[in-house]
Amino acid sequence: MARFERLQWNDIDWEELDRLRDRTVHQRKAWVEFIAEAQGGEPVVAALREGPDVFGYFTGVMVRKWGLKVLGSPFPGWTTLYMGFNMMPGVDRRLALDALPSFAFGDLECAHLEIMDRRLGWGEVPARGYRVNDFTGYEIDLTVSEDVLFANMTKSCRRDIRKAGKNGVVVEEVRNACFAEEYYHQLEDVFAKRDLVPTYSVERVHQLISHLMPTGDLLTVRARGSDGESIATGIFPAFNDTMFFWGGASWRSQQHYLPNEAIQWYAMRYWKQRGIARYDMGGRYDRGRAGEYKRKYGGTEISVPFLRTSRYPFLEEGRKVAKTLVEGRQRLAGRLRSTHRC
Repeated sequence: MARFERLQWNDIDWEELDRLRDRTVHQRKAWVEFIAEAQGGEPVVAALREGPDVFGYFTGVMVRKWGLKVLGSPFPGWTTLYMGFNMMPGVDRRLALDALPSFAFGDLECAHLEIMDRRLGWGEVPARGYRVNDFTGYEIDLTVSEDVLFANMTKSCRRDIRKAGKNGVVVEEVRNACFAEEYYHQLEDVFAKRDLVPTYSVERVHQLISHLMPTGDLLTVRARGSDGESIATGIFPAFNDTMFFWGGASWRSQQHYLPNEAIQWYAMRYWKQRGIARYDMGGRYDRGRAGEYKRKYGGTEISVPFLRTSRYPFLEEGRKVAKTLVEGRQRLAGRLRSTHRC
């Protein structure tokens, strides 16, 4: 029977892993180290073996939550999309899903496990053993020509991109330590519109940039208005064949200049020119206004299983309570900040 065996961090052949066809930026060494630092966790990479044969690999990070060890691949709140598995050609991901709980709960002594793998099809989800959420998002085909890519957007989106140029908006790449604060101040303004605060600190942005920028896997950009001032920012990691939308922000008072649309168009062309085949804009469990914003760029809706399982039944209720508490703290912090401004 195939089982996972943990690899020693310093012995991992990262070049070999990065050559696997289903590899994503969220599984690379720099990203895993970013998550481990940001979450105070311990990175985990394991090989799925049966005898001398290797069928695939697992990537995740162990952290402590609720006083217990849990294994995320990824975990909600990590500002990370898909981790999960890398499988050898022809190997069904169900083999890895079947072997993962015994590795997490036995070898690693974890109490809870969560996993989201972009290549996992709904037909590969086990009928028993996992709870599943439908994580919906939007994906754009970048293999078409720029003309077709632009034509696939909604009429209003194309108009807004053209109008941004007429408004004097100029997008430029940024590579300096001050970008994290620049982006975060704008992000705070975005959340303030709903009397909320960002779900992560500016330190998270610093950590992302310090780990990813040296690899060439990260694009950070700003949009300047006609007066030269920064009015919007965007963060776009990419590797192998996929780029992602990590975050975007802008000053509310400047959004009528349409800088966010200009940034999206710039990022798509930037990574397309470097061989990236698709743009995963991410998503949410709901299909609200965020979905409408992403749909206008011509993306196709995708649905990815987000799986979880626990050693103890009470952890499912504990997870729900923890989620409610986190959301409540965010709303309270936002109201307090709004009151302080007044």
